[in-house]
Amino acid sequence: MRTMHCDPAEAVEMHGLVGARVSVGLHSGTFCVSDEGREAPALAVVRAVAEIVGDTPDLRTLRCGETVAVGR
Repeated sequence: MRTMHCDPAEAVEMHGLVGARVSVGLHSGTFCVSDEGREAPALAVVRAVAEIVGDTPDLRTLRCGETVAVGR
């Protein structure tokens, strides 16, 4: 999966590099593909934001079944 996915730190870096206003992890926690807990990737994103940026940009993951509306 490495060729098609990024880790949380890379996601935070890409968010900044492209100047994104909003970034959403689309299928985090959807499938069990490792030994880590279902919430581990979302928590890793929060940690990566804190370590890399220090402030929380609008970069988030969704819980299973959660939706988000992105306005203009």
